[in-house]
Formats: sequence, structure tokens, C-alpha cells
Amino acid sequence: MAEHLKSKSITRLAIANRGEVAVRIIRACEELGIETVLLHSEPDTGTRAYRMATKKICIGPAPTSESYLNIQANIQGAIAGGAQAVHPGFGFLSENADFAEACEKAGLIFVGPSAKSIRILGDKVSCKELAKRLGLPLVPGYEGENQEVDHLSQVAEKIGFPVIVKAAAGGGGRGMKVLNSRAECRELIESAQRESLSAFGSSKVFIEKYLNRAKHIEFQVFGDATGRVIHLYDRECSVQRRHQKIIEEATSPSLTPELRRKMGEVAVQIAQAAQYKGAGTVEFLLQDDEFYLLEVNTRLQVEHPVTEEVLGVDLVKAQIMTAMGEPVFTDVNSLTLSPRGHSIECRLYAENPYLGGVPSTGLLGLVEFPEGPGRRFEYGFEEGDTITSYYDPMISKVIVWDETRLRAIQKMIRVLKDTVIFGVHTNIPYLIEILSHPEFISGTMTTRFIEKNFSNPLSAPDLSALEKAAGLAALAKIGGSASVSVNSSAATEKSPWQAAWRGI
Repeated sequence: MAEHLKSKSITRLAIANRGEVAVRIIRACEELGIETVLLHSEPDTGTRAYRMATKKICIGPAPTSESYLNIQANIQGAIAGGAQAVHPGFGFLSENADFAEACEKAGLIFVGPSAKSIRILGDKVSCKELAKRLGLPLVPGYEGENQEVDHLSQVAEKIGFPVIVKAAAGGGGRGMKVLNSRAECRELIESAQRESLSAFGSSKVFIEKYLNRAKHIEFQVFGDATGRVIHLYDRECSVQRRHQKIIEEATSPSLTPELRRKMGEVAVQIAQAAQYKGAGTVEFLLQDDEFYLLEVNTRLQVEHPVTEEVLGVDLVKAQIMTAMGEPVFTDVNSLTLSPRGHSIECRLYAENPYLGGVPSTGLLGLVEFPEGPGRRFEYGFEEGDTITSYYDPMISKVIVWDETRLRAIQKMIRVLKDTVIFGVHTNIPYLIEILSHPEFISGTMTTRFIEKNFSNPLSAPDLSALEKAAGLAALAKIGGSASVSVNSSAATEKSPWQAAWRGI
């Protein structure tokens, strides 16, 4: 089939995104000899991606509706920057079929699946309809057009509580609400609809039976320019807070070889049915050795590095090569492409783990990641950059690889303890607590792991005399008052130099 491929030249690529994923795309482009155009908002000039990009185009102010979610601003910015293609990263417009279509109409190559494939799979309701036609296993639910709150409440009651309400137009935990009784329906359904409208431009939701002992497993699929679709094995994503993943692994410790084979076949089947090209993810819920298709994310995933680590592939370069019409993975098949070792990714956020994860903003001081074998750091901010309140407070992703899962866990804990980030609170102590929990070590955690074991904020440890002195010295250096106790409430509000700033 390769001789029929249409090659498309990309010498400059626009990035319609920000943070660490923008850096990741820039790195891939550098290796391919492609220049980059960063399409950024006004406050995102102080970022690593801004400094790395070949060219920068401001597409609007801080509000995402006026910048990163503004289709025309992104199109005009890409054209003004002389780009032939646009990579949407993940989040924002990455699963927006109208954006993919607008790129095509403007003569730009969209690095991702076709608008048609996005409409089929990216819309959660349409995806479920396709899955039904294919006879794939689905969680009982409702995907109808009637979006009246009273009707949805009746449907929820008929399915049987608990149920979960989800945004039809996008994922990532946005617009998700668990309903435990009829009394909660109106408030939570309306909240889900508002959140969905704000995040995805559509208030449409659907309802599913909530599986309260399930594990969240996903399969990486890839369709290349030849039309071939393969899967690149699975990831464990059960450690979630408010439906947002925190820690991901490849491969899942929960799957038997037979389950892995069956789920992989289903993942490829639905991607093939939608004539999928590029990187995508088919998500499943697994409970009592039965699996159910959850949704398909028609984009690169935040957690794609763990798949890259165990398989030795570069998914972002593969995306770009596919967009150019070049074949990838043509010399491998499901028998020869097999995972080696184990990889874990932690999402490192600027937040206060002792106040229940309240976002922490401010100027970053010293930032140091402990490099070494089997350690990978993807970060969008460096010393001197500011973590603002406008966007997701992720500072970086920390990824490790080792020969076994237990050794990977041990390595991740060591890496997190040795990571230094001054200027803001981070979730490093929280991540270490999770990684050290018996349920996580045994691999038996479910999607309710955080709810069950970490529903309350961490207890702040006491500072040693040496740590207090170091904190006061740092506070004075940035203009704070040396007379303020580091353990006082005033220091908690004003100073980033608080307990556990070293992540131990």
C-alpha cells in the first residue's frame, strides 16, 4: 500500500497548545528538521515552549475562549507564522472536528485523525452508537437527544443509582458527575452541562451506570498512512482524583494475557471501523474480569510517554510522519512489538497537598530534576517562570522505567524525593504517599482508590530546626519578613518555603 501514499511536505509546524506538551512537540520537530510556530496566549510568554519555538504568534488574551479554544485565531496564527501543519497536542481543540475541518479548508495539515473520524469517535454518544453496531461490550446507559434535566433524572433512576453523567463532546474528567440519588440529579446534571459547555462548547451529556469497583485500562492505538491500525498495548490509569488521572503505568498489572488480547482486539476493531489515522486511545472499565468500552480519545494522551518507554517508539514523531503521508510501524506486528520492563508516570502539579490540592501559583525559584538511567522529565516551566491561575497547574511529568514494576515504583519514589522545586507548593508528598500505599504496590487499586484512601488533605510534617532556618533564609531572600514563623498561618499564605518543600 505504501506506493500509493501521498507525501506532504512539512517544513514548519504550528503548535496549538501550551506547557509540557508544546515542548514535547517542539523536540519531535527538531529531530525531524521541522521549524515550529508556537500559538500562545498573552500570559504564556514566560514558558519553556516560548523560548524553544522557532517562531511565536500571540493568538489572544488569557481566557481560553479567546485564545486556545478560538479556532479562527489559531488558524490565522498558523498561516501568519508560515506553517503548513498544525499539531493540537491534547486538551483544548485536539478533539474538535470543526477545528480539524477548518485547518483542512485553510490548506493546513491537521496532525491527527480526520474530522470525520473525530466526529465518529470523539463524540462519546456517536462512539457508543458505533460500538453497539459492532457488538462491542458497553456499560448500560443513555445517549439520547433529550437533554431536559427532568428526563435525564428519570433515566438515571431507571438505570439505577449510582450513575455517572459525562460530557458528550470531550473527556479529561470535565463535565463528569456521579449521581447517588434522585435528590442530587438536578443540581449535578445542570452543573455537568455548564461545565461541558464551558470546556467543549456543547452542553450535551450522557449517562452511564457507575461501576464502583472498576479499574481504568486504556489501549494505545495507531493508524498510519497505509491505513493499517495496530495497538501498542495497554496502560493502567486507575489512580484518579475527581476523574483526573494522577499516576499512569504501562503495562497494566491487572490484565491476564487473554484479557489483554481481547481488549486489544476490541480497541483495533473500533479504530478500524472509523478509518482512524494517527495516535488515539481506547478506554475501558474492567470489573470482575469483565471489560466495557468507555470512550475513545482521538488525540495524543498526557500519559503517552509510558507506552513509548516500554515499547521504544516515538508517538509524536509517528503522528507527524503520518500527517506527511509516510508509513510508520510497517516492519512490526503484534508478535514482534512487545513491551519490555515497566514504566510509571506521575503528574507533578503546583498545588498544596496539605490544603487538599489547592492550586499554588507564583514565581518558580530553583528547579532541579535528578537525571539518571530510566528517568525522563517533560516540563513546560523552568526557574524564573511564573505558574499562573489561568490554566492547569501542571509543572511537569516525571517518567521512570525499570525492569520490574516494583523496581519502577522504588525508582519513582527516589526520583520524587530528589526533585527540587522552589517557589510554589507541589503535590510531590502526595504522590509519594500514593506510590507507597499497599494497594498501589499490589496493583489492586480501583478508580475509587483516592476517594477511599486519600479523601482528606495530607498532614503537614513538622520542620526540623535546619529546615526552618533554610525556609526563613529563603523567605528573606525573596523579600519576606524574617520575623514570620515558617509554621505560622501567615507563612502558609505568603511563603512557598513551607514544610516538605523538598518532597519528603
